[in-house]
Amino acid sequence: MAKIKHYPWVRQFLGSASDYVVHLSKGRVRHEGVGQAFWFRPDTSVLSEVPATDQELPVLFHAVTRDQQDVTVQANVTYRFGDPVLASQRLDFGIFPAHGAGQEASGRQQVGAIVGQLAQSLTVDLIATLDLAEALESGIGRVRTALGGLGADARLAATGIEVLGVRVLAVRPEGDVEKALRTPVRERLQSEADRATYERRAVAVERERKIAENELASQIELASRREQLVAQEGANKRREAEEAAAAALVSARSDAERREIAAAAQAASLRQLGEAEAAKEAALMEIYTNVGRDVLAALALRDAAAHLPNVGSVTVTPDLVSGLLSGLTGSGAHGPASDGVPATER
Repeated sequence: MAKIKHYPWVRQFLGSASDYVVHLSKGRVRHEGVGQAFWFRPDTSVLSEVPATDQELPVLFHAVTRDQQDVTVQANVTYRFGDPVLASQRLDFGIFPAHGAGQEASGRQQVGAIVGQLAQSLTVDLIATLDLAEALESGIGRVRTALGGLGADARLAATGIEVLGVRVLAVRPEGDVEKALRTPVRERLQSEADRATYERRAVAVERERKIAENELASQIELASRREQLVAQEGANKRREAEEAAAAALVSARSDAERREIAAAAQAASLRQLGEAEAAKEAALMEIYTNVGRDVLAALALRDAAAHLPNVGSVTVTPDLVSGLLSGLTGSGAHGPASDGVPATER
């Protein structure tokens, strides 16, 4: 924004790079352009500042279709001031002398009203020839084409305004009508969404069924393999039992044969011992037949002594001694015995 510095009897103007200034003195143009800086006399000068950049004007208005339906058109018009001097003369862009307190130049509002009314007029004329369905389906392109004629409008050219472009953002019906129009589409979309959901569920169910079948097949395979394993384990145990029984039979036969051999050996040994004993007894008997009676008695005493208990003391009587001596001498005489008198004690 430009600045005006105040000095006694004169003023200094300092312009900006985005505004075109027009300095009129006594009805004649003294200075004009962008970024100007000059001195001027306040009592004879008038300053106008016109935007030098492109301007955006959003417009929003209603139109009625051929079938009496109200639609809202939203558009945006881009324009600039091709002749700033002419625009400053036709519109209010004055900055000096200043307006009243709190007031600004109304040039921008005037341009907005002019461009907006022209755009609305062209759009209303076009929408009036279209049905609601046509307006909603192809209205944006048609309105854009119609608003392209703003550049050839004589009033804008006489004001120094050039239209650079038009963008139509939306052509929409009233809220109730729009909701009613959206309902079939929404229902169709909902139906498609439900169908997609059902198909997804069906696919999920099919996949779950395949998974269950695979699990069942796996369980059947595991059960079959377990059955084979049990059968193999049983066969192994039977074979182990048969082998153990065969080994026990072989061991029993071996033990029986050993016992039989041992018994035969023992019987042979006993037979030999018996034969030896018998031979011994026969020899003794033959010997005993040739010896005397005293010798047999002595041998009997010898054999009996081995089986008698230990004797702590022995009493020898005269009768015993005489009997022994008689036996030894063979006299057969016996002397009188002394009753109850011990000869020797040990």
